Amino acid sequence: MLKQIEGSAAVAEAVALCRPEVICAYPISPQTHIVEALGRMVTDGRLAPCEFINVESEFAAMSVAIGASAAGARAYTATASQGLLFMAEAVYNAAGLGLPIVMTVANRAIGAPINIWNDHTDALSQRDCGWIQLFAEDNQEALDLHLQAFRLAEELSLPVMVCMDGFILTHAYERVDLPTQQQVDAYLPPYLPRQVLDPAEPISIGAMVGPEAFMEVRYLAHAKQRQALDLIPSWAEEFRRIFGRDSGGLTHAYRVDDAEIVVVALGSVLGTIKDTVDEMRTGGTRIGVLGIGCFRPWPTAAVREALQTAKRVVVLEKSLAVGLGGIVSNNVAASYAGSPDRVHTVIAGLGGRAITRQSLHRLLGQAVEGGLEPLTFLDLDHALVERVIARERGQRRSGPIAEGILRDLGVVAARAG
Repeated sequence: MLKQIEGSAAVAEAVALCRPEVICAYPISPQTHIVEALGRMVTDGRLAPCEFINVESEFAAMSVAIGASAAGARAYTATASQGLLFMAEAVYNAAGLGLPIVMTVANRAIGAPINIWNDHTDALSQRDCGWIQLFAEDNQEALDLHLQAFRLAEELSLPVMVCMDGFILTHAYERVDLPTQQQVDAYLPPYLPRQVLDPAEPISIGAMVGPEAFMEVRYLAHAKQRQALDLIPSWAEEFRRIFGRDSGGLTHAYRVDDAEIVVVALGSVLGTIKDTVDEMRTGGTRIGVLGIGCFRPWPTAAVREALQTAKRVVVLEKSLAVGLGGIVSNNVAASYAGSPDRVHTVIAGLGGRAITRQSLHRLLGQAVEGGLEPLTFLDLDHALVERVIARERGQRRSGPIAEGILRDLGVVAARAG
């Protein structure tokens, strides 16, 4: 059924169709509308049987999800930004215990300074926690990925994050195709947990493991993620047969077959990049786009194959490894069969800064001409940065950087005197 709907509401509909038995959540923007919608469904009886548990923090939300999943319930939660960091210890525990929890991450910048707008710092900060990480390009894919996430999590007994760009997707109204309950039931089997706490068959979940076996436990977690590299594309193909559309998968290649330059990115910015690539193609530039749909496990073989004709790779990422540069680009460079110095890192869109076609044309024009630096900060205000650096050199008590920049911009009043 086609419906014009907010992204958060579409995700809530998808989660409800997966028949979760326990939903636990603590509200944090821009995730809140998802769990509010699910809460209403539970309250009015539309989603039943299901227990919606209001908790006192994000750490508690993941802890309750762990308990529910260990007891054999299909469990779901959602978070964003600082909320994901607050539950980090429990996030690692969920993966280490092999519990098939599904969680939406409405991607948002990490403070300080405080910022509620979109980038990918939150999810990528947890890239090594053991969760499978799927990234949505648009709201239709965000909806579809949740159906695939529950199946993937429960087959492998591993938790899955579905990442969607905060506000850009969560609060945007788009037309999506809402599946029927019959379609979802045909795709997602009834939940049969691989492990469950049962008084009739007592076991320990979360036992202490010493040096004699810890490495083997961690290796098996790695091996399970590698299994996902086969399951994700095959189940995306099954999804296409049942629902009639392409969605999910490891990567999304666009006009890369003969591309000499390939732009690699995650999430909603892919639409803007594709528009820019189409415009550049009309001018004769052989350029394409590779969207990463699955960031963990990293699809090395798929990335290498997609980049096989590329003479230069531009990785545009909404995250920053402070002191190094790129996060996604390090993975791309390790997968690229060409010279690593042909992989360029572009940090863009931090804290919600717009990524425009005009800026992309300028950036990719530099790449075509061979003038792109190894590390570029798209649309960085260099004059503003130099002003802060000069102030710190000139006076010891230069004050907080963020507040100083806001005064320089005239956003807040300067100090008297």
